[in-house]
Amino acid sequence: MKPFTYERPTTLHEAAAAVMRQPGAKFIAGGTNLLDLMKLQIETPHHLVDVNGLGLERIELTPEGGLRVGALVRNTDLAANPRVRQDYGVLSRALLAGASGQLRNKATTAGNLLQRTRCPYFYDTNQACNKRQPGSGCSAIDGVTRSLGVVGTSTSCIATHPSDMAVAMRVLDATVETAQAGGQRRRIPIADFYRLPGNTPHIETNLEPGEIVTSVTLPPPIGGVHMYHKVRDRASYAFALVSVAAVVQPDGTGRVAFGGVAPRPWRVEAAEAALTKGAKGAEGAHALAASAFAEARPTPDNAYKVALAERTLGAVLSEARA
Repeated sequence: MKPFTYERPTTLHEAAAAVMRQPGAKFIAGGTNLLDLMKLQIETPHHLVDVNGLGLERIELTPEGGLRVGALVRNTDLAANPRVRQDYGVLSRALLAGASGQLRNKATTAGNLLQRTRCPYFYDTNQACNKRQPGSGCSAIDGVTRSLGVVGTSTSCIATHPSDMAVAMRVLDATVETAQAGGQRRRIPIADFYRLPGNTPHIETNLEPGEIVTSVTLPPPIGGVHMYHKVRDRASYAFALVSVAAVVQPDGTGRVAFGGVAPRPWRVEAAEAALTKGAKGAEGAHALAASAFAEARPTPDNAYKVALAERTLGAVLSEARA
């Protein structure tokens, strides 16, 4: 790990200004992802700005009847919150499917959204990676791609976003709230928060330099049956090969988002029209998956993911309707 300096501001303005003042500075909260990357010298910040003193640990009701989740709320606390469990069950289930209990105790809401890809070629500094070193190429494309993306990818990157929580946030239509260095505030729908890789896969979100996530707002509860199924190589502490977050209403309509298949949580709202009243689980799953993955570009190694996503969705729909 390379040497770095450190400070712990007490206001949002100080935190944003500190990152803007020091080239290559990074925010740090739980550190469960950043510190690993620093040890491998994938991330080499010269200065760390600790945001744990900013008072962003609250979960509170919004005037509209939703929930505002502070950026520093730990994953364990968010999953266990009684209102989250009652009204946003898909979120609680997704959080409990991620990482380990020890990591959830440290990981924060904002940090979970902002974690970097887990592509093995990103972690191997002997391999070319456009996320790690822009313009160097992508060794993954001609490599072992079994765990990598099938849709939303580009000729520059086929990595997938690793967050389970973000998939649930996407199906719930959450909004990310931020503060900028100049004091301005923004509200970014999570549908617009992540960028597809295109030619610039190293730019993963639409945050501006120095902009800090302050909270995530969930809209008023939408009812229905909340499901999160995660298919992985082992029962715990593994990233999704495919995951499905779904909210299914009593009449059979609903919302669906996929994880493990794309550079961001993958939801195609137009495809959800396939979940019509009275449709059987397998029928709805086939029609929805066909639409959601219409532009998929799988490799021979990961083509199974398209069929696996459909079958997982079918199981989710059948269980929800039962």
